[in-house]
Amino acid sequence: MKKVHFIGIGGIGISAIARFLKERDFIISGSDIADSAITKELRASGMKITVPHCKSAIEDPDFVVYSAAIKGDNVELLEARKRGIECLSRKEALPFILEGKRVFAVAGAHGKSTTSAMLAALMEGSAIIGAISKEFGSNMKYEASDNLIFEADESDSSFLNSNPFLAIVTNAEPEHMEHYDNDIEKFHAAYKGFLERAKIRIINAEDEFLSTIKMDAIRLEKGDITNLQMVLRNYEPYTSFHLKGLGKFEAWGMGEHIAVDASLAILAANSMMGLEEVRENLKKFKGIKKRFDILVANEKFALIDDYGHHPTEIKATLKSAKEYAKLLGLESITAIFQPHRYSRLMANLDGFKECFSDVDELVVLPVYAAGEEPNNIDLKSEFKGALFADNIKRNGNSIEFFDNFGVKHSLASGLVIGFGAGDISYQLRGER
Repeated sequence: MKKVHFIGIGGIGISAIARFLKERDFIISGSDIADSAITKELRASGMKITVPHCKSAIEDPDFVVYSAAIKGDNVELLEARKRGIECLSRKEALPFILEGKRVFAVAGAHGKSTTSAMLAALMEGSAIIGAISKEFGSNMKYEASDNLIFEADESDSSFLNSNPFLAIVTNAEPEHMEHYDNDIEKFHAAYKGFLERAKIRIINAEDEFLSTIKMDAIRLEKGDITNLQMVLRNYEPYTSFHLKGLGKFEAWGMGEHIAVDASLAILAANSMMGLEEVRENLKKFKGIKKRFDILVANEKFALIDDYGHHPTEIKATLKSAKEYAKLLGLESITAIFQPHRYSRLMANLDGFKECFSDVDELVVLPVYAAGEEPNNIDLKSEFKGALFADNIKRNGNSIEFFDNFGVKHSLASGLVIGFGAGDISYQLRGER
């Protein structure tokens, strides 16, 4: 049995790969800078997990895989290279990990985790996704099948190594442009390369760039989704819609973007299996953790955790939140925003200021740096009229915080929704 050591194993994407290889009888070890819910789960599953990074964690692996967050001076990476052990970035390891599988790869700036989890509900096969699917309670599902649903990543162009049999692109909005030397043509060429590698292509042709793609593809066109309706059952949100030529469907979640993601997954699955089975299997999808993740819902108060950390995502989710609040009869919406990375905040500052313009109240937390050096941005001068807090605290069915004047606030009515890819999720859940 081969031994693989993962440096940075606590990441949502790389931990799914580690779990997948463990199911295939590899002996897995790993390390990270600090313990987390993920590292604790991996340790409980039988993996040897070392925290923090140290060179003694490198025992006798056949090879090492390291996440994109790991720098070249990492002690374990230096030790492994010194001993002549093969070291692969996650991107470089993908061809080996996906070898022999019929890969259904999902890429895009927004919606790829939701679309991947939906496709995993629709089809038989294993799944490696960058989020926790509530259907199977993990970011990985293993089945003895040639099929593998895989969330492919454009941020480091690793989607070009995903060997797709079928490729879905949800949208191609520019993100992570620093990896592409801020060259939009290079960025678009990568998406074209991803699609060219697939035998079957499913694209959201409402996207400005994707609408220009000349390749043979199954296209979701503007106007293909009709009769959009939001439904509430026992405080749970659902989106009902008609998909041109295929009839009526209903998916967990709320909003037009849910119908778009579901339609792309439906078109992909229907190219492989019968329509009625697809329609029935969609009922298994129950959302994914941190994506419109409803923590509390009653006639007085709703609390939602959302991973949105880009203006486009936030705007779409707030539109859904308004619909949800309306169905619940809640009159106010408070957004809590934890900016993620100084570089992303600066690159999209006008978009962030605009996307929160319709909320009744905005609470802004400090930037979650994710290892970046601070810049000179002054949040208080940029987000005028917002409240500012160092952190928030969950207290039963309420959220509490002290503002920058030391005044205590308690949010216990209306709809409260938190946005961010940092540790805001733990704060909303009372875990930090």
